[in-house]
Amino acid sequence: MTLPDRIVLSSDHTAIPLRQAIAAHLAARGWTVLDIGPTTAESTDYPRHGEAAARRVASGDCRFGIVLCGTGQGIMMAANKVKGVRCGVCAEPYSAAMIRAHNDANMLALGARVVGEGLALAIIDAFLTTDFEAGRHAPRVAMIQALESE
Repeated sequence: MTLPDRIVLSSDHTAIPLRQAIAAHLAARGWTVLDIGPTTAESTDYPRHGEAAARRVASGDCRFGIVLCGTGQGIMMAANKVKGVRCGVCAEPYSAAMIRAHNDANMLALGARVVGEGLALAIIDAFLTTDFEAGRHAPRVAMIQALESE
């Protein structure tokens, strides 16, 4: 299956400005961006936004997802509850590259209160420009996927 060059973005209220900067960055690099909000700074619940983005990735509608909350941790946990999603929270580019190369991650979580815009964009670029290495990592990813059915 060929996945679309579309990325879904979502966040809670704490990360709207960073999410908007990310959307512009991705669009400038040729990605089709599906920003599913929220659009106002009114307090909102990150689990709903993590799940909504994860469902877009799991369905194949979007190739990747990027989700944000204050730390990235909570929204990452919510996204990982959706079958077929492998999401990691990263605060530097090396880990972002490794979750793609070794874990075939299809979603990235960022903490808007942890990383600034410049670092966030560097993390995203590392994530998106790294391919899954497969090989010795493929059986481990299969093991992670098998946990979903337990």
